[in-house]
Amino acid sequence: METQDMDVLRFTTAGSVDDGKSTLIGRLMYDTQEIFEEKMEEIERNTQRDDEELELALLTDGLRAEREQGITIDVAYRYFSTPNRKFIIADTPGHEQYTRNMVTGASTAELAVELIDARNGVLEQTKRHGFITSLLQIPHVIVAVNKMDLVGYSEERFREIVAEYKDFAENLDVQDITFVPLSALKGDNVVHHSDNMPWYEGSTLLHRLETVRAEATRNQVDFRFPVQTTIRPHQDFRGFAGQVESGKIRPGEEVTILPTGYTSQVDTITTLDGDLDEAGPGESVVVTLDDEIDVSRGSMIVRSRNKPEVTRQLDADLCWMNEESMRQDRPYVLQHTTRRTQAYVSKIVYRTNVETFHREEADTFELNDIGRVEIETADPIFVDSYKINRSTGSFILIDPDTNDTVAAGMIRGVATDVTPYGKRTEPDVETETSPNVTWEGLQIPREEREKQNGHKAAVVWLTGLSGAGKSTIAKAVEERLFDEDIQTMMLDGDNVRHGLSGDLGFTPADRTENIRRVSEVARLFFEQGNVTMCSFVSPYREDRDRARELLPQDVRDRFLEVHVDCPLEVCKERDTKGLYAKAERGEIANFTGVSAPYEEPSDPDVVVNTDEDDVEACVDQIIEALEARGIV
Repeated sequence: METQDMDVLRFTTAGSVDDGKSTLIGRLMYDTQEIFEEKMEEIERNTQRDDEELELALLTDGLRAEREQGITIDVAYRYFSTPNRKFIIADTPGHEQYTRNMVTGASTAELAVELIDARNGVLEQTKRHGFITSLLQIPHVIVAVNKMDLVGYSEERFREIVAEYKDFAENLDVQDITFVPLSALKGDNVVHHSDNMPWYEGSTLLHRLETVRAEATRNQVDFRFPVQTTIRPHQDFRGFAGQVESGKIRPGEEVTILPTGYTSQVDTITTLDGDLDEAGPGESVVVTLDDEIDVSRGSMIVRSRNKPEVTRQLDADLCWMNEESMRQDRPYVLQHTTRRTQAYVSKIVYRTNVETFHREEADTFELNDIGRVEIETADPIFVDSYKINRSTGSFILIDPDTNDTVAAGMIRGVATDVTPYGKRTEPDVETETSPNVTWEGLQIPREEREKQNGHKAAVVWLTGLSGAGKSTIAKAVEERLFDEDIQTMMLDGDNVRHGLSGDLGFTPADRTENIRRVSEVARLFFEQGNVTMCSFVSPYREDRDRARELLPQDVRDRFLEVHVDCPLEVCKERDTKGLYAKAERGEIANFTGVSAPYEEPSDPDVVVNTDEDDVEACVDQIIEALEARGIV
């Protein structure tokens, strides 16, 4: 049978322990003749008596522990096909303690088959699986009421279960639910219609699997192409390889590359079999552009008029999948498409009781817990909500020490309450002002002041971890400049927080507001003609970029971003105030380097390494940079 170009349906099975998931999959494979002869012989050997039914569950219960306990404890992927379609099945665990495995298996499914034992009806575990199905936005659900042979193929019992499930499903976000009465063991209504249930006039399970419209669940509109690698076999070819996660693209269309924001046109779309006129969801291709643009792994190519959100703050549903409980004071690695960045769980909004659907307060997540959180990332990522795009709306969290996946997340959107400022999409967005006020220019222009001072104005912005030596270097630079009759001003983090920012804490929103205030003050001193020294941790690139953009565009080269670079361990050793130790004990929240991220400058004007060079050498570097720009 030729299956190369056939449609593929990915579906998952779920249900309580002993509901018959593995037997159902075995029946599908057996009745569609998808079993190897050797496997058939093994099943017959394990069937103890001639009058027993075939042990079809042995087709899927491959782990020894599963056979001994009679439960599925891992995700078993199986493949089979019919003349109409190919199938990938994720047989997921039914036991409550393996909820994380169900999330894993169902994460890419387009349909869920949820089994219910006709004798037991809708159980708490049934509701748990239904909730996860809804959370993962699986669009199609088949409720397979199994073991109908054990209730005498009763139509009344089937109708009772249908009514019970529909009542429960009113709380779910699932639009398409089909009910099928069957017996996986006997084969009733699995592949062939059952003579034992003439009252049932619906389709068999297999027919429904063959005819459901899977392609309708895939986002065909929003073009998202995460770049996996750059292909350059020779100097005349430079392409970007990856898989089209959603949407479609054609040569000649204008695209934007994130995070840089550069635009270009698609030149060619190439595969091993040649060029394509169009690429769509699921296709692995190499894209070439008309322009030489910096694109690398972790970049994303999108249509210029249809961009995802670019953010560092996420509002997300999270399933915790690790034996070790969640910690808000430690960094994780967030993997989103092909992009990785450091991330912190900045807030636990609530934990969901998946049996009652009630929201509960929580200060951590344990294994298999599900709830809503806010996450802050060190670098911007490019996201859509999970509801409209499962590929760019999902992520995983990884333990950086063990490389274990600790959580899976579904993005609701941007966490708008993390910071009072929206993302800055254009370089010259106007800042907010109070109502009914007008900007008054200085009576004496900066150029006149610079002429009288004998030097130009500048802002020297020192950023780095606490303990890196920012203030020490800034004071030494100012002293050197003062000795040369240079007009200076010093803005230091601790001093500013004694007055100007005395009302602020150290949450992400407060840090952003602190740097906003300092940036405005630095601009005023710049217009007065001073060389203004700013010494702040200022952990976020976006905030530092905003400070630079406050200067007039024609003199922004006079904003010097100085990265005071020092290893974290060295900073901890220098910590005379004991702040790092307090942060590690949980006594100080949102402490950069411990429980909050630090975004190193991507392209600083000056880098000083304080673990290698003394203060004077670092000062020399900064003075030389000022002289090179003609400031002093």
